[in-house]
Amino acid sequence: LYNILHAAQSEGLVEKDATPTLRDGRLVVPVAPAMKRRIKGIVHDESSTGKTVFIEPTEVVEANNRIRELEADERREIIVILTEFSKLVRPHVDDIIYAYQLLAEIDFIRARAEFARLTSAIEPDVNAGPVVDWITARHPLLWLSLKKQDKPIVPLDIMLTSDRHILIISGPNAGGKSVCLKTVGLLQYMLQCGLSIPVSERSKVGVFEDIMIDIGDEQSIENDLSTYSSHLLNMKNMMRRAGEATLLLIDEFGTGTEPQIGGAMAEAVLNQFVKKHAWGVITTHYQNLKHYADSHDGIANGAMLYDRHEMRPLFQLAIGQPGSSFAIEIARKTGIPDEVIREASAIVGSDYIQSDKYLQDIVRDKCYWENKRQSVHQREKDLEKTIAKYEEEIKELAQKRKEILRQAKEQAQELLKESNRNIENTIREIRECQAEKEETKRLREELNAFKEDVSEIDTKSADDLIEKKMRQIMERKERREKRKKDKKENAGKPTTIGTKLPTPTASAEQQTFAVGDTVRMRGLTTVGTVESVQGKEATVVFGDVRTKVKTSRLEHTVKKPESTQLATFAISRETRQTIDSHKLNFRQDLDVRGMRGDEALNAVQHFIDDAILVGMSRVRILHGKGNGILRQLIRQYLQSVPNVTSCKDEHVQFGGAGITVVDF
Repeated sequence: LYNILHAAQSEGLVEKDATPTLRDGRLVVPVAPAMKRRIKGIVHDESSTGKTVFIEPTEVVEANNRIRELEADERREIIVILTEFSKLVRPHVDDIIYAYQLLAEIDFIRARAEFARLTSAIEPDVNAGPVVDWITARHPLLWLSLKKQDKPIVPLDIMLTSDRHILIISGPNAGGKSVCLKTVGLLQYMLQCGLSIPVSERSKVGVFEDIMIDIGDEQSIENDLSTYSSHLLNMKNMMRRAGEATLLLIDEFGTGTEPQIGGAMAEAVLNQFVKKHAWGVITTHYQNLKHYADSHDGIANGAMLYDRHEMRPLFQLAIGQPGSSFAIEIARKTGIPDEVIREASAIVGSDYIQSDKYLQDIVRDKCYWENKRQSVHQREKDLEKTIAKYEEEIKELAQKRKEILRQAKEQAQELLKESNRNIENTIREIRECQAEKEETKRLREELNAFKEDVSEIDTKSADDLIEKKMRQIMERKERREKRKKDKKENAGKPTTIGTKLPTPTASAEQQTFAVGDTVRMRGLTTVGTVESVQGKEATVVFGDVRTKVKTSRLEHTVKKPESTQLATFAISRETRQTIDSHKLNFRQDLDVRGMRGDEALNAVQHFIDDAILVGMSRVRILHGKGNGILRQLIRQYLQSVPNVTSCKDEHVQFGGAGITVVDF
């Protein structure tokens, strides 16, 4: 096909940049309509504009037919394989279905765990009956949305009891009443579906037999229901089925009709809910419902708090007092003219305005003292934790002190026994060697002093006194060991009466060092070589480090310094981590279509460098066909890279001249 294409290009029948393409699974050549009769073959398709005709040359028809036959053979072979495989699998269908169901159950459990981890949810203790005592409850979807925006969420604290099982929530518009209602409904439903919920571990939860919801506008043209009619239909169903294990969630209770009659109907329906001892959370703006909650048992008021100074909602629920709608303040904030606000205030009456202001002041003061109470409570908790921590540390210190003193006394007793044996042996040997009486007397005095020191150690003594006594005991033990060693060294030499045992012949200060000596510092294992000596100081080379050391701190050794030649060829950990990072993030394809020449070359240079770094054998650069300028620039650069062994067009089935394949 390439030969036919090149011949047609040389005769001017096909454009110079034309390449073979696929149509219906057959390789064809794009030809201008005016030239289609100059090339013998089968016309398979034409472009949408009609300016290009795709012809399959006669010479390649047989090859394409062979390809189609092979594809048909492949399909038949696949069918045979699947048929045989089905015969093997068929006896185990029941086991496979069971495994499938088991995997689905496991996947469901894992999904619940992942969602709980994502929302910081827990599995609280669940009571069999209705209980709502939630601390720091969060709406999971709202929390995830705010988390993406780096905004905090205000948690919800809500409690319903058998004495106050219905909560009437009031407050300003956009203050969080509906969110509070939906949080209660969603978390309760999640809990009863077996999901973890984002609440505090101190929360108490229960199970309801029915969860009945009236949220939003349920009007329907098909069922001939208005907004208020749909609400009334929901109220009818709720009153019919409500019981002691029912949770009611009603938003904007009584709205959709004339306020006075709507409020009266809502109050009557609410009275039925109270009689049936149903549990519920209800939002409203009606004053008569707030008064009903204050004057009847089994129901409580709640308010969504609002900051009057900054004119913004706080999204906090306060149970115990009704909330204000803050209609005047919100209207003034939105820019309603003062004249309209004054006229509305006059229509409502001064009594309503004053009572609303008093209510706002009560809510503000309650919010202030609630914050104070929480702050004091938190400080008390922190103080209790600190006191408990210090008491525990004091107890641990006292226990450790007793243990250390006990071990010290045991060591002292052991030293005393050992010293008794050593000194008695020494006295016996001195007598046998007929040593001087003064030496025997001195040894016995040291023994008595040692006994007195050990006997003075008491677990009730001060720590510094114990440390001092133990240090004296250890020094005496070292002196005895030294004398014992000297005696063994001079055991073969003849001794006379009145002659003392010899002392060590040389000390650390008397050692001499010369250039080239192999030394090490006392107490260390690193071996170095003396480079120079100046008085009591010597310059020593430890590996690649040169340092000045006092000769009193050095000692001779026969061990040779380890060679550091291999260290220079070691790859640093940071370099290895960089290479591993490139390997993990490297992709074998680079797309530079739409870039300018210098931008494309810069991208290709970095791409080739990374490919060489991670050890790739082949990569692909997608530059498109166009006029071929980008392709030419990239290949000129690739030919200048020593690591590149070849660069060629991709196979026609995978992009042809629009892609360059680079081999290393």
